[in-house]
Amino acid sequence: MLSGNHPNRIFDLAYRQLELFPTLPMFAYKSDGLWQKISTSTFLTETRALSKGLIELGVKPGDKVGLVSEGRYEWHVIDFAIQQIGAVTVAVYPNITDADYQFIFNDAEIQLCIVSSKSLYQRICNLVDSIYTLRYTFAIDSFADSRHWKGLTDIGRNIPDKQLDALRDAVLPTDLATLIYTSGTTGKPKGVMLTHHNILSNVFAAREATPLQAYSRALTFLPPCHAYERMVIYTYFYIGITVYVAEGLEHIGQNIKEVKPNIMTAVPRLMEKVFENIMKTGTALQGTKRRLFDWAISVAEQFDPTGKTNSFVYRQKLAIARMMVLNKFHDALGGELVTVVSGSASLQPRIIRILLAARIPIYEGYGLTEASPLIAVNFYSRGVRVGTVGNPVKGVEIKLAADGEILVKGPNIMQGYYKNPEATAEVLKEGWLYTGDIGRWEDGDYLKIIDRKKEIFKISGGKYIVPQPIETKLVESPFIEQAMVVGDNMKFASAFIVPNYSNLKDWALQNEPSLALLPKEEFLSSPSVYKRLNQEVKLANKHFGNWEQIKKIAILPTEFSIEKGELTPTLKMKRREILKRYQKQYEAMYL
Repeated sequence: MLSGNHPNRIFDLAYRQLELFPTLPMFAYKSDGLWQKISTSTFLTETRALSKGLIELGVKPGDKVGLVSEGRYEWHVIDFAIQQIGAVTVAVYPNITDADYQFIFNDAEIQLCIVSSKSLYQRICNLVDSIYTLRYTFAIDSFADSRHWKGLTDIGRNIPDKQLDALRDAVLPTDLATLIYTSGTTGKPKGVMLTHHNILSNVFAAREATPLQAYSRALTFLPPCHAYERMVIYTYFYIGITVYVAEGLEHIGQNIKEVKPNIMTAVPRLMEKVFENIMKTGTALQGTKRRLFDWAISVAEQFDPTGKTNSFVYRQKLAIARMMVLNKFHDALGGELVTVVSGSASLQPRIIRILLAARIPIYEGYGLTEASPLIAVNFYSRGVRVGTVGNPVKGVEIKLAADGEILVKGPNIMQGYYKNPEATAEVLKEGWLYTGDIGRWEDGDYLKIIDRKKEIFKISGGKYIVPQPIETKLVESPFIEQAMVVGDNMKFASAFIVPNYSNLKDWALQNEPSLALLPKEEFLSSPSVYKRLNQEVKLANKHFGNWEQIKKIAILPTEFSIEKGELTPTLKMKRREILKRYQKQYEAMYL
């Protein structure tokens, strides 16, 4: 169903790429220390063989097939193999709880799933008595006492090509392509129903926002089960960009040096880590070199990407700062980046200005799984507005409700939540998706996200507190790793503070050496550390009205994590869970 090289179903992207760019490696991944390149024809051969195995095992159009894996080449083979027989990919995070696996598998009525590793295989097998429809589990990795996914290829050898082609040709653009279960900060996961048309409309919109052409290089390291990374990778296929699959976050620095990517996606937490490493390098310098580094950073902090406030004198300073310091930041990310797209949450404006001044082309965007997911982005061709998520993408309409809630309409909007008409009716009204996010327009049609509607709370005096801007300002401090603003119906706003232990240790070594010798928990509970962190909070408070200012803090010794159920797989805080876990500390702030 390719129409003039225009794909109508997601799996058409691979056939189109073979037709337009036959010599282009579709993928590359690391094996035995070397990058192995995979041609589009090889990819299609593998997907077709796997599709035949699924057919032989009885997978029919509309059936849901589970895929539980971190980012790897095989993920995409499996995804396309499922889709091109009319089945539905249920892409699941590999780091959720057993209870969530049980709920998702039963809700989607999954009969067959493919997982990546031995540990995941064992987890799913241990749940088999409580997953009522599951009949087959396969593993991508090879290990004893398991079904290997390549066995599906053997199983399907006798399925004729014409049977597969007939199923492929029967798939309609309006058919369901995937179920993506939202991680959710509250309640049970909800299955977002997205069609081929939903996602491809987003791919075409993303292409217009991407400056790259065919034969460029992309590096992917975010999980493709996330709607954001998945749609972006589909866009790479559409453009004709080779997708290099990173070995994992622990190897990302080395992979960047080897691949020298032209484009990659990131989440704020990763960019903050990159920035922290840059700043650590600078703070280790001494004398003239340290003064030069600090000066260059101060110049970068004033950078205006629109150019409106960059005077002639400033531009001269910036040229020197780049030559002496800032260009090294760009080189550390491979030196050939044209685009870094950041999404999932807001990135500190200060970090964006410094990275842009260092010629690291970072563009913030905004999306929701329910919108396939892209809604708005800072277009390279229109210029970046720091602190905003840019302009609506092509085909997407945005309006703000009376209370500031962002409403979205377009071909990318989901069909609804699977088997959940009540939840669907709450967010889909007269064709508009009610996002639950609060926004405002800046500088014309640049959208700024203020906060989640459900996360805004009122203190007892009647004033509203919007947590996200306060939290973003707090974590600008080199001594604060994470922050969560609390105080619903209380007299004032307070905050849970997770310190940056490493930076605080360095500070203590310089100022109170004996303090630095204490065990971590004793160190973090010391009056000196409390006082130092409170100074950082007071600096942040200057940016907010009196009623918004943080009056008390509780220092927490360990980072919020996915494993402890405090963060979603996309690193959003589960505020209710965190508050429940630290109820004693919360109550102590209001004694």
